[in-house]
Amino acid sequence: MQRRLFLSAAAAPPLGLALSGCASPGVDAYAQDKPVLDLAQYFNGRVLAHGMFQNRSGRIVRRFTVVMDCAWQGAQGVLDEAFTYSDGTTQRRVWRLAKHADGRYTGTADDVVGEARGQARGNAFRWAYTLALPVDGRVYHVDLDDWMVLIDERVMLNRATLSKWGVHLGDLTLSFSKP
Repeated sequence: MQRRLFLSAAAAPPLGLALSGCASPGVDAYAQDKPVLDLAQYFNGRVLAHGMFQNRSGRIVRRFTVVMDCAWQGAQGVLDEAFTYSDGTTQRRVWRLAKHADGRYTGTADDVVGEARGQARGNAFRWAYTLALPVDGRVYHVDLDDWMVLIDERVMLNRATLSKWGVHLGDLTLSFSKP
């Protein structure tokens, strides 16, 4: 019976997505908010992050730290991320970003399927991409709706929602800080 309920919920993403799409503010809602986020300025040099992943029931299942070494040459940026998880495992992700007109950005990384796309407005940046996520020997493609909000010149908060076929899997929360 529980499986049937899960499957029927999974079969209804279009309605769920339509409703959540209406309720979710777009990045333009933050156009007047300060301080203004310039990704090339913030992600330049060393940036530290602390984060956690919560499953869909809200349980914290993974904690991590990230040391990022970031550099830009004109409109092209590289964010070299070194993750250390609470269980001692490590991971590396290297983002290659491109800045476009109107606050738009695109990016790639080895574990990102296709191209990430985002836009900055005011103090916010919304970023969407599909991540190839290894779990227990298998790789799942999960969608991320990733929001970053600049608090001040040193601190930025990040929240990402993970989903698969429109089904909410969990949330990532990070705090970035510049030394």
